[in-house]
Amino acid sequence: MKTVLAIAAGGALGALGRHYLAYHVNALIGHGFPWGILACNVLGSFAMGVLVELSALVWSPSVEMRAFLAVGILGAFTTFSTFSLDIVLLLQRGDMLKAGLYVTASVLCGVIGLFAGLQLIRTVMA
Repeated sequence: MKTVLAIAAGGALGALGRHYLAYHVNALIGHGFPWGILACNVLGSFAMGVLVELSALVWSPSVEMRAFLAVGILGAFTTFSTFSLDIVLLLQRGDMLKAGLYVTASVLCGVIGLFAGLQLIRTVMA
């Protein structure tokens, strides 16, 4: 039950973080492209890399803490359903180029973000 509560609490924080970051990024850059969710996906991937590498090298979080951070916060912060919705909306508007760019940028930058998080911790901890 503690793990379920940890996931729920983390999920609430992650969802709020995604909402506010996406809103502010879109307000700053514009609403013609889902920049806010892209930023959440890249930042969340980076954070996952940091979390995984810290857990592998120097920190052994409890099951509840791992669930709170990885499943709860990061799971809600980097939601794939929002990503999918953004793609469908771009396609329905006929913005094939933007939809393709968004898919490519999200996947590549997300993977690069995760590697960057791993490398940051490897460098700092070396």
